[in-house]
Parts: sequence; structure tokens; C-alpha cells
Amino acid sequence: MSDPNVPQPEKPADVDDVVGSANEGLDAAAAAGADVPGNNDGVNDGIDQKPVATSVDPDLAAFEEAERDHPGTFASPPPAVTPAPVAPSRDYADEVRAQADAETTSFYPEPVVGEPVPFGHEQSGMAGAAYAQYGDEVETRVVPSEPLVAAAAAQPQPIFVQAPEPPRDRGNRGTAGAIGLLATLVFAVLYLGAALGLGAIAGDVTGENIGQTAIAPLMTWGFWTPVVVFFLGFWLLGAVINRGRWGLWVVFGLIVGVIAYGGHILGQLFEAPFWKLSASQGLDLVGEQMLAPLAIAAFVFARELTIWFGAWVARSGARKTELNAEAQREYERTLEAGPTLSR
Repeated sequence: MSDPNVPQPEKPADVDDVVGSANEGLDAAAAAGADVPGNNDGVNDGIDQKPVATSVDPDLAAFEEAERDHPGTFASPPPAVTPAPVAPSRDYADEVRAQADAETTSFYPEPVVGEPVPFGHEQSGMAGAAYAQYGDEVETRVVPSEPLVAAAAAQPQPIFVQAPEPPRDRGNRGTAGAIGLLATLVFAVLYLGAALGLGAIAGDVTGENIGQTAIAPLMTWGFWTPVVVFFLGFWLLGAVINRGRWGLWVVFGLIVGVIAYGGHILGQLFEAPFWKLSASQGLDLVGEQMLAPLAIAAFVFARELTIWFGAWVARSGARKTELNAEAQREYERTLEAGPTLSR
């Protein structure tokens, strides 16, 4: 009896096609065995009935599908099935069913029971091979969770040192003004005494009216005008000479005497008063006072007081000159030594 023409299943496109192809093969083998006499019972008795797997893993089927379309992409291709030799007619059904079982098991390998996966994901050899080829090529890099920042080296903080200021020269004008007040007080006493003395010589001042006569000039312009003018002249000369030597006071003391002399004449004009005098009367009054004994006394007193009190002012000026020179030397020494840190 010749072998029946058994249709070979085409390559299935998905899992359902594979299962359907396997079932068709089994049905064709059963039909071929039924045509052989005496072999139907033997076939039914000799074939172990194995249930066809009905539950299929979609992920595994997808990997199998990709592997059939592109062999060698994810794993080594499955071992080729060696076609079985042609068996005698009585064993033909057994061979067909065995071949169908082999094809079924090649697409659906039996799962290997191993240790349970911690998170419930199934492991397969094909899935592991798919990721193994990329995991071996990539070098493992350890990335720190936070960027490492190198500690900057502590830099010394700059220390700002204030440069010493140059010393200020000490003036002597204030001292000249203070000493000028004392000289003015002395000038007022001498000027009043000269007026009383000239009045006593003239017979206007006696022992009975000396008190009243001494107080009366204090209430007139003729007394205070030369006194005030003397103070202004003394202080202006001290402001000009400042820390100068005493010789300058001796020479320029004549100017203060002339100023006091003019103050006496101006005081007599205020006493007149000049705004009630005509021009000719004013000139006559000035002519009379130019050679008046009290005017000459004012000039002499102012000249002498400027010389002697000016010596006091000059001495103070010399002392301040020394202090200024010492301060300048100290300033220069400080600049040469440079800045120092106090500890």
C-alpha cells in the first residue's frame, strides 16, 4: 500500500495558525490510518493521547513570530527537525502523530521550573538573549546621585589698612586773637589813665570828681572807638604774621600804632557828631586832634603794646612750629615703616 499524500502545514503567521495546522495534521494522519485495515485499533491503542496545549503566552508567541521572520536576531535559531524516515504502513500513524508533536513542541518549548521571580515576571531564554547582546556591549557606569563639588581652598581675606593722613599744620591766629584781647584791655586802661592825667593837668579832674570823671568817658564814642580799632589792628597783624618771629611784630607794630592814632581821631568825629558838622568844621576838628596829646598817647600805647604782647604771640608760634615739624617727622617715619597689624 502506497503512502498517502499528507499535506504539509505552511509556516503559520501567528499562534492560532500554528495550533490549527497541528490539529489538521493530526486529523489527516487519523484519516489515513483509518483506510488501512487492521491497523485502526492498533493505532488507537499504540498512540498515547496527549492533550494539546491551549493556553499560549502572548509575549513568547511574539518573540517566536519575530524569530521566524528574522532568524538569528534575538537568539540562535531552534534546532532543525530531522525528517523521520519512511516507516512501514502499520506504523505510519504513529510517525505522523510523533512528527506533529515534535513540531508543536518546537514552537512551544516546555517551561523550565526554577526559582520564583521576586516581582512576578516570567523569564525566558529568548527574552534574556534579546537583552543580553546589548547588556554585554554597554559598559556599566556608576553615576553619583549628587555632583561632587570640590571644596574651594580657603583664600586669605584682604586686610585693608588705612593710610595715615598727613598732619595738619597748627596755626597761631587763634592765640594771637586771645592775646590781642588782653592787649586791648591794657590799652583801654592806659588810654583812660592818659585822659584822666591830661584832665588833671588842665585842672578839670580833682580829687572830688575823679570817680565821676573816670566813669564818664566809658559812655562816649571817643573812648571806645580807639580801643576797638586797636584790637582789630592787633588781630589782623597776628593773622598775617601767624607763627612768625618776634622781629616782625617789632617792625610792623608801627602799623598798629597808626591804626590806634586814626581811631582816636575817628572817635572824636563820632563824638562831635560828624553828621551834624559841615565839611569845613570836620576838617578843623581833624586838624585840632592830629597833634592832640591823647592822640599821640594812643599811638605810643598801641605801638608798645604790639611789641611786647607780640613777643608772647611769637613765642607761642615758635612752639607750634616745633610741634608741626615733629608731627611731620612722625608721619614720614610711619610711611617708611609701612602698614603693620596690631596684635
